Amino acid sequence: MLLHSQIIGAGRPLVILHGFLGMGDNWRTLGNQFAKLGFQVHLVDARNHGRSFHSEYFSYPLMVSDLVHYCEHHKLEHIYLLGHSMGGKTAMFFAVKFPELVSKLIIADVSPKAYPKHHQIILKGLSSLDFATIKTRQAAENALSKYIKDPPTLQFLLKNVYWKSKDELALRIYLPALIKNIDEIGKALAVNTTYEGEVLFLKGENSTYIETEDKPLLKSHFPRSIIRTVSNAGHWLHSENSSEFYDYVAEFV
Repeated sequence: MLLHSQIIGAGRPLVILHGFLGMGDNWRTLGNQFAKLGFQVHLVDARNHGRSFHSEYFSYPLMVSDLVHYCEHHKLEHIYLLGHSMGGKTAMFFAVKFPELVSKLIIADVSPKAYPKHHQIILKGLSSLDFATIKTRQAAENALSKYIKDPPTLQFLLKNVYWKSKDELALRIYLPALIKNIDEIGKALAVNTTYEGEVLFLKGENSTYIETEDKPLLKSHFPRSIIRTVSNAGHWLHSENSSEFYDYVAEFV
């Protein structure tokens, strides 16, 4: 099955992979900007996210396979690949396995290391949404706000709520598979895997996803990598300081 995407512009292929519980549409504003640089921008929805297909199976090797199939279908070669968080991990797994397909790699606020589970409250909140009784978006927001106190995170998650029919709300994400396979999200890149091409790591100044002690690990997997810090931004650095994020990416590509 083919991943859903929005394709903007024409030129060199730039594929953007969103983070966990996100969707390609979250990147549309930046995608339009990148298209003006002469890129054909592909805003891709991962399996079990956005408008892409649902599956009981969910892992980085599967998401890499999905992306290979996507590139083959669209005849994409030498892609510029940008991934945030889970999408960044997918991009890393993809680049070390299929380096010949990648021209340059941009990784937004995630390291090749393993991460402990930390989405439990979010998943509990999303699981609590009962659309048999929730009949408005405001009601969904009120219900989810009992679990999610951070307003930007709340609004980010609410993008997954959509009108399945004219009188029925639903979630775009396939929650059962994501909950069942939640341990997959934090998995580390395999030891002794490398990508020799150019890599830009972008770290949010207020984020702890990439730490100083991670630098040797980054270099061991990506010897030609550089790290830049996006100021006044946390894990959602591309939305919290989109202009500085854009400038770093534009300079790199």
